[in-house]
Amino acid sequence: MSKEKVKEKMQNTFLSKKELWAFAIGGAGQGMIYAMMSSYISDYYVNVLQLPLMFVLLLMLLARVWDAINDPLMGIIVDKRQTKRGKMKPYILYATMPIAIFTVLMYLSPDLPKTYLIIYSAIVYVGWGMLYTMADVPFWGLPNILTPNSEERSQVLSIGKTVNGVGSAIPEVLFLVCGLLLPKFLDTSDPLAFNKQKYLIIAVITVVLGSVLYIRTYFKVKERVIIPPKKREPGQPLTIKRIFTCKPLMLVIAMGVLSSGRYMVQAAALHVARYAFYIGPELTADMSLAERTALIDASVSSIKTIFQVCAIVGMFGAMLFMPALMKKFKYSKIVIFTCLLGFGASIFTTLIGWFTNNLYACIPFIIISCIPLGVINVISIAMICDCLDYMELKTGFRDNALGAACQGFVNKLGNAFATCGIVLMYMFIDIDPAQMLSSTAVMAATDLTRTQNFAMFSLVSIVPGVSMLLCALPMFFYKIDDMKPQIQKELAEKRKTSGVKIEN
Repeated sequence: MSKEKVKEKMQNTFLSKKELWAFAIGGAGQGMIYAMMSSYISDYYVNVLQLPLMFVLLLMLLARVWDAINDPLMGIIVDKRQTKRGKMKPYILYATMPIAIFTVLMYLSPDLPKTYLIIYSAIVYVGWGMLYTMADVPFWGLPNILTPNSEERSQVLSIGKTVNGVGSAIPEVLFLVCGLLLPKFLDTSDPLAFNKQKYLIIAVITVVLGSVLYIRTYFKVKERVIIPPKKREPGQPLTIKRIFTCKPLMLVIAMGVLSSGRYMVQAAALHVARYAFYIGPELTADMSLAERTALIDASVSSIKTIFQVCAIVGMFGAMLFMPALMKKFKYSKIVIFTCLLGFGASIFTTLIGWFTNNLYACIPFIIISCIPLGVINVISIAMICDCLDYMELKTGFRDNALGAACQGFVNKLGNAFATCGIVLMYMFIDIDPAQMLSSTAVMAATDLTRTQNFAMFSLVSIVPGVSMLLCALPMFFYKIDDMKPQIQKELAEKRKTSGVKIEN
């Protein structure tokens, strides 16, 4: 590299390694807290609290309808305000503790009549979603104002998303450890009471550690790109209209919505562990309820861990290579190739599951099918940032937080669709959680029919695969990749005369 290019690169470098990793570690804390909700809430509501399936289905759907209003509204609020402490960071500071409290309340298992328990669960779940939005939107909007350099921003996002994914795996580790160790210390004669205690313990540990990691972001990063407030002139489009009339951004959002099935691999893994497979000693009729509960719980924890290891190897493995891939290849091409690869792997996973019912034989293909999960987690928000550059160039407005709100809404919508799919599968194959896990009897996957086992397994095999195939379609029409160098050049020139400040 010539001296001129080295000098130019140094002049365009804004972030220190410490600051980059401070953001990433904050992402790990956020990932822990979000995974505590997204990976376990459906099992907790359906099998542990044993709330009516129709209520759980409606709660997820209606909460997402509210998010359709709440997320963009939060984005607009953040974009229009600039405080002395910053534009994005204050929300992280003020929202962390309330999120922590509501996460624990979510798994508190209060001893209430069923009607009041339903009301309590609805209030806590919706409240948690609103509080999470309050911090999530500004957090993932931060990379846009940490640096004006698109390459640095991509690095921040790719590393941040990777470490965020690592953080989301920590509750999985706690679930395995607690599943294996807690039966030695807690009474397992009542399966419901035992599972309530286990979930509360995992939630408290997750919240304490995750909150400490998350809130330190406020103290360790600096907002550099200061965009002055700009009033909308008569005839200029409203904020929401700017979003909906940006074709590239709509394609990215469409990709995110169509990829909702990818959340099944993590959200449904616990249900598959309960009702599709059993690993362990043979369950006999002469066993005590406590012995049977301990063996089934160990099996569930082990199978859930197998799925999590597959996700770590496939999803996080892909995320580790994303910084290099994003420098070399067009974002849309990366999405298309990996999604087609994931779809092919899901076909093999489904066929092996149907003909052999051998979980271990499925492992290599589950790993491959998890690759596009990591790719989309990283690349979707990087693509949204590129779309925001395009919008700023065309309109003069920079809606950083609203762009992050779009990503947050797509993520929560995907998790809601996954949970709804799980609940619908319970209804379709006629599984009654009250019979499977109760204070007088506990049933294993071996007690179900082969058809019921496979139907539940399809939630983590063919369903995510079809979703991957569909989400690749919008990428054939995404053209920002070809325009990005010119956009960056023109935007830098425009910012010199528009009052945008870049602090060192």
